[in-house]
Amino acid sequence: MRGTMPGEQAETTAVSGLPTFADVARAAERIAGVAHRTPVLTSRTADAMTGGRLFFKAENLQRAGAFKFRGAYNAISALPEAARARGVLSFSSGNHAQAIALASRLLGVPATIIMPSDAPAAKIAATRGYGAEVVLYDRYTQDREALGREIAAPRGLTVIPPFNHPDVIAGQGTLAQELIEAVGPLDVLVACLGGGGQLAGCALAADALSPGCRVIGVEPEAGNDGQRSFQEGRVVTIPVPRTIADGAQSTALGDLTFAIIRARVADIVTVTDAQLVETMRFFAGRMKLMVEPTGCLAAAAVLHGLVDARDKRVGVVISGGNVDLAAFARLIGDAEA
Repeated sequence: MRGTMPGEQAETTAVSGLPTFADVARAAERIAGVAHRTPVLTSRTADAMTGGRLFFKAENLQRAGAFKFRGAYNAISALPEAARARGVLSFSSGNHAQAIALASRLLGVPATIIMPSDAPAAKIAATRGYGAEVVLYDRYTQDREALGREIAAPRGLTVIPPFNHPDVIAGQGTLAQELIEAVGPLDVLVACLGGGGQLAGCALAADALSPGCRVIGVEPEAGNDGQRSFQEGRVVTIPVPRTIADGAQSTALGDLTFAIIRARVADIVTVTDAQLVETMRFFAGRMKLMVEPTGCLAAAAVLHGLVDARDKRVGVVISGGNVDLAAFARLIGDAEA
């Protein structure tokens, strides 16, 4: 098992309820015609920089601006009618919040979202704009999951967490399924890592559709709980990391995502905030794309040589594009200074 420490396989296999590629395939059927089948983009400049053949899966062009719509729609659409009628609750710094809000509106389901008070204003506004009730909290002093339970229990709401949920993981895996179906087998697939839903789902799809493909996760240097967990063979919890990658400010992997990542992921690397800004500038200047800092994680690792792409076919996930225009302009401007 890749990423498993000696004598620790039992801990991974003991986790129940793990999704499989069959769940990814079912998710693809559920979201078909609702989620965008986002384009796969290429760049001769990026290929020349890395010596490989890069295929960028542009989830910044997904509905609600990020890959999160896949898992959100899949999870809500899988609920029984009675649960849908009562409503759902989730917690998110922004992209999952918007995804749950939009998916709920499309499916006629009431949604309550707990969001950090310092989340990007555009993400809070968009979540409310999709019709969800937004409850703000302090991410540095309050426990969002405990707050969620307090709100959900008396109202009978179904909690759909941002990553540690079988249907969410399966939904996220559809992006890798689409990528491989579009371009064929890959040597390497590089995905962004926060709580692990995207990386775990992509690993399930890559194992099934492109055997031998090395799946690599990328997280911010300031928030390397996933890397440490992968190396130590246990879930490591850290304080809320201070990074511009607000979508990857999770403090720990979930038990489901960790089990899949340990079994199916080859490596986890980290990038700095400065490298994220440089990658934002690359996307804007060379590929004419607006990508948020978190959405640049995978590409930053490849473009800065932390993932060896030489003579390889490499899939790179661009996970989202939800960033305040003022913040985007400031960051890009700082990069040019």
